[in-house]
Amino acid sequence: MAKTLTTLAGLALVVCGAARSAGAQTAAAQTAASAAGSSDIQVLKVQGNVYMLAGPGGNTTVQVGDVGVLVVDTQVASVGDKLLAAIRAISPKPIHYIVNTNGRADAIGGNATLAKAGATRPNRAPIQAGLGGNVEAKTTIMAHETVLNRLIATPGVPPEAWPTETFFGDDNEIFFAGEAVQIFHQPAQTDGDSIVFFRRSDVIATGDLFTTTMYPFIDEAKGGSINGVIAALNRIIDIAIPDHKVQEGGTMIIPGHGRLCDEQDVIEYRDMVTIIRDRIQYMIGKGRTLDQIKGAKPTLDFDPRYGSTSGAWTTTMFIEQIYRDLTKKK
Repeated sequence: MAKTLTTLAGLALVVCGAARSAGAQTAAAQTAASAAGSSDIQVLKVQGNVYMLAGPGGNTTVQVGDVGVLVVDTQVASVGDKLLAAIRAISPKPIHYIVNTNGRADAIGGNATLAKAGATRPNRAPIQAGLGGNVEAKTTIMAHETVLNRLIATPGVPPEAWPTETFFGDDNEIFFAGEAVQIFHQPAQTDGDSIVFFRRSDVIATGDLFTTTMYPFIDEAKGGSINGVIAALNRIIDIAIPDHKVQEGGTMIIPGHGRLCDEQDVIEYRDMVTIIRDRIQYMIGKGRTLDQIKGAKPTLDFDPRYGSTSGAWTTTMFIEQIYRDLTKKK
């Protein structure tokens, strides 16, 4: 499958592809939704050792194994108990790791609840000190160092929800439940975003770097940028590999919000974001003001799927943010 950007001339193909993706849902997903009934958390086995838990606070990724459980993002605090119950239905094993892809409330809200319930593995320090191996250790909450720094400075976030282990560079890695797990730092919506790749299961958890429900949220105050978002989407595309026979499937991708996806869905989303950015850049080059650009409706053909006129992140806010990014003095 070509990973090149869809051109403006092929815009109609992108829109048609987006409509295809919006209506597509696997039989497995339908079965999981039916079984869940009115539950707030719906559980879908993705592939390998990885599950997707979809709830009112977004999506949580869960990797299970004989030794325990690893969780990526914990949704909002109000669903913490229900999320824990859904995880326990998959596996009764201890929760060893929580990985946060960013520091927003829908990624870290359930940290304290899950960490409190997950204590488990022997603590090596007491063993080395001759104190025995039956010492309870807390769940490790892992994120980029920037996430911890911002949470410490955020009123109302309890210390129990803060990361207990951070990394500074471009990536981090752990080997857990018989699988290599890579965590890639990818500044985009904020300067602390990460992507989590389960190599054996061939599943990527993107956090809010990719969703199927809205235009990308960009937090300028926390280091986000439109070009950072596009770079992150390209990184996901570079990692993902489709099934060569059908050019879909293969690496499965769990977005921060929305349905289960594959590489083609991310390509369509990347193309949409890039097209909108380029339209706004073109109009800026022609000397158009922000009001003139908003009046030209550069997102019009994508609004039925991703647009919003109300809420915390509207289409107008998205256009304004791109404009600020592209006119910012270097």
